[in-house]
Amino acid sequence: ILTYIKNKQMMKQNISRLALSAIALLAVSCNDSFMDRQPQTEIGVSSYFNTEEDLKMYCYNLYDFPNFNNYTADAGTDNQATTDVVEVKNIMLSANPTSMTVNAGWDWSRLRTINLFLENCERASVSDDVLAHYQGIARFFRARFYMDKVKAYSDVPWYDKSLTTSDEDLYKARDSRDFVVQKIFEDYTFAAEHVKTQQESGAVDKWTVLTYMARHALYEGTYRKYHDELGLENTAGTYLQIAADAAEQIMNDGGFSLYSTGSPETDYHALFESSDLTANSEVILTRVFDRKISSNGFWAFMFGNYIPCPTKDLVQSYLMKDGSYYSSQPGYANKQFVEEFANRDPRMSQTLAYPGWELVNTMTYAPGAGIYVQNLNKNFSGYHQIKGFVNNKDEDFYLGIDVPVLRYAEVLLTYAEARAELGQLTQADLDRSINLLRDRVGLPHLSASPAADPVMQSRFPAIAPVLQEIRRERRVELALEGFRYDDLMRWKAGKLLEHEPEGIYFPSLGKFDLTGDGVEDIYLIPSSQDIPAEADKEANSLGKKLVYYRTGTIDDGNATVYLKNGTSGNIQTIRDLGTFMEPKYYYRPIPKHEMDLNPQLGPQLFGWE
Repeated sequence: ILTYIKNKQMMKQNISRLALSAIALLAVSCNDSFMDRQPQTEIGVSSYFNTEEDLKMYCYNLYDFPNFNNYTADAGTDNQATTDVVEVKNIMLSANPTSMTVNAGWDWSRLRTINLFLENCERASVSDDVLAHYQGIARFFRARFYMDKVKAYSDVPWYDKSLTTSDEDLYKARDSRDFVVQKIFEDYTFAAEHVKTQQESGAVDKWTVLTYMARHALYEGTYRKYHDELGLENTAGTYLQIAADAAEQIMNDGGFSLYSTGSPETDYHALFESSDLTANSEVILTRVFDRKISSNGFWAFMFGNYIPCPTKDLVQSYLMKDGSYYSSQPGYANKQFVEEFANRDPRMSQTLAYPGWELVNTMTYAPGAGIYVQNLNKNFSGYHQIKGFVNNKDEDFYLGIDVPVLRYAEVLLTYAEARAELGQLTQADLDRSINLLRDRVGLPHLSASPAADPVMQSRFPAIAPVLQEIRRERRVELALEGFRYDDLMRWKAGKLLEHEPEGIYFPSLGKFDLTGDGVEDIYLIPSSQDIPAEADKEANSLGKKLVYYRTGTIDDGNATVYLKNGTSGNIQTIRDLGTFMEPKYYYRPIPKHEMDLNPQLGPQLFGWE
């Protein structure tokens, strides 16, 4: 905050009514001598907040909802392996991370933009309910902003005004997490009561507010319940009840329903490859795109010769089609790729490329179009995701795909988990939440007293089997949509990040079928052998040349595929992920240069230096 304010003086805000980019100038610092000039073609802030259109245009500038990059936001978790730069992975692998090396995220300019609006919006000549609507939208965005800060730093200074260089609050200490979260939910409550319904497509409405309110109440309630280092366990129920109530209000009054045409093999995937989600019964908030007006910027970074890739751990979390646990299958840990996809939860084949899937859009995939044969290459897991990948070569189509920012499915999951955490879950609750999700894909219902899955029991030993299954349902329904990291953090399950993500299993060297047609596609050879010239490669019974890979351990410089045992085992994606130190790594330190400017922010929490 001090860096932002002290280096850049408060400007004379100028807002262009013709361009949203000019609205951003309200909160962005500028050169002093330039800003001392009087506005000529623009309108000063004192003249701007006059109409509802002014308020609407300003609020649109606050929108920061996810795009297609959200489909790789699980990277670095047990859902999605990556060799890319991920903060938590870098921290875990660092010998001594400190506030000098871990210093991203302490940016407060967005808060100033929001508070500036709230200080000036009452100038507008609008009715009380219209004013309250836009105040609610701004307070909604402030709640979201602060929730991100609490997730990272726990205790942070609360500001509900825009600061100047002479404001003594620049040097204030952190406010407690409990105080800040109370303020966050005051904002959410105001927004939920005043933001209107029936807004234009892609705009924030009451249901958007309630969905985020439920999401963040569930986060805070479970975080307090499981993180005893905060000493707030006795207040967890307050936020879990808010989560359950907000979700139930959407369920009762929102008019949403899960998207289903009665096709369990395709309905789920259709949500992520639709050019028009504006009338979709499941989508609470969508980012609307049309290539001719506003392109979504789609690029197939989640599929192809790139670094994010799904993990075997995610694959093994999906149930069998009859509702039984995958871990109950004989030899489940050593099933090969084609076997893994047989008789599974249909969401698995609508999330991951399956044996026999046909690739059409080859924009990032070296092997080219046709029946999918994965490209194995060193740190790849051997799995590819099709969730978020638009398998269509028409640019107008794939650049106009809408993004489902909020889905009703999340609301149902929030409701079930909050009720379970409160000890209030009934079979009726499951039937109106989790079991609706299962109905869409043709899976048997979850009962309120399921038998324990030994795998889930080993990961979450302190919770009841029904809650374990709700967590499983959340994982597979929301897989690769950016939820997994926050879920692991709030459940105090950071230790799961120490498990190095693995890929598909090979029992030996030799030839293997990866398409499910019974014909071999690849040939694993020892790393000591050379891959034959193209003319000398063996062809399969279809006349196609086999794809050769040199196989060894992850330390073998000659290998092009890493197997755990060198000549057999699961593909290895990384040598080591380091150590997750509890509770320290659930938090981030305030950057040292900010602490130097304002020592009142100290001391650092939970062992950070």
